[in-house]
Amino acid sequence: MLRIAATLSHKGRGKKQEDVQVTRPFEGVKILDFTQVLAGPYASYQLALLGADVIKVERREGEDMRRTPLSREWADRGLAPGWQAINGNKRSLTLDLQKPEAIAIVKKLAAEADVVMENFRPGVMDKLGIGYAALSAINPRLIYCAISGFGQTGPERLGAGYDGKIQAMSGIMAITGHQETGPTRAGFAICDVLSGATAAFGVSSALFQRSHTGKGQMVDVSMLEATLAFLSGQVADYSVAGHRQQLSGNQAVSRRPTANLFKAGDGYLLLAVNSEKQYRSLMTALGRADALEDPRFADWFARQENEPALRAIIEEALSKKNPREWENILEAAGAPCASIWKIEEVIDHPQISARGAVQEIDTPYGRLRFAGSGFQLAHGGGRLDRMAPELGADTDEVLHSLGYDADAIADLRARAVV
Repeated sequence: MLRIAATLSHKGRGKKQEDVQVTRPFEGVKILDFTQVLAGPYASYQLALLGADVIKVERREGEDMRRTPLSREWADRGLAPGWQAINGNKRSLTLDLQKPEAIAIVKKLAAEADVVMENFRPGVMDKLGIGYAALSAINPRLIYCAISGFGQTGPERLGAGYDGKIQAMSGIMAITGHQETGPTRAGFAICDVLSGATAAFGVSSALFQRSHTGKGQMVDVSMLEATLAFLSGQVADYSVAGHRQQLSGNQAVSRRPTANLFKAGDGYLLLAVNSEKQYRSLMTALGRADALEDPRFADWFARQENEPALRAIIEEALSKKNPREWENILEAAGAPCASIWKIEEVIDHPQISARGAVQEIDTPYGRLRFAGSGFQLAHGGGRLDRMAPELGADTDEVLHSLGYDADAIADLRARAVV
């Protein structure tokens, strides 16, 4: 078991500072991971960063995400960048789940596991004989997390859950886009990662509850429900006040006319000016303190009514410098804003570097960089120890741990079980 050394101070008379061994939160937790593509692997990756031993079960040819066409070089290795991004710290076991010998291996692993995770359509694992009912009968302490488009119950339970489909159904696309051009999806698979984060939280909750009750349980994650939970403000706007959301472009949910995207120099600047104090700071820093006395902009209601005129004043001032210059000037003045940073720029941002948010690891292919867990702990936080595994790289190791000797493993290979 990997342990991280840390020094904790014990306060009190007669007690001295002493060294204790601090583990990451999920060290010692064993996860059997059948998930594929993005939502499920993202969930198990978060737990792997925090110390869980995740055995990723793949079909013998590997999952499709290993060979996405962004880079032929990495696809040919079965290590596509997007796949690597969410499968680090895991071990890879290949199994043909259509064969009884493979199902027997799964049951042996489940008997020792803390968590099973899968994102097949409801009923697929049951047909294979390794669904929640079958595995919990073997291991009553088992946490079984099933991620699907719509959950294990309800009239849409068998519907396919794709990110774009959930973006359209959940309400996200009804509020994302411009009135002139219509709805648009987010620039990344937002419903997949929100569902993955929700699943990781659900598994964490079930593990914590088990520490009190000793009982395992099913964690049923619906992508549609997970996404809707993150739209809680928009749901309440309608259910409480009857407000019907519309396409809002780049305007903030506050609907402040100075919390929007503006042309600036040779690019764009996103202003997040929402308070009266920030508004006054903005106009002063732009050299337009005169506008503070203009009755058209006397308060937020007036500014909203006269938004085109206010925008013209702001953009005329912003045209005199480039976005990065304005970013520094306005932030210093107390007017929140940001220029548009590209991924290749933000991963080298001084703030990201200072906090180690992008982690670097040595691999057979050189030093590679990946996003971490997104939060910091005082001790035992998330850490990437090793890159995503080659297909089947840990099959022998896992089978040996179950008591299979070299001859038995060779026989399983010969019969295409593993």
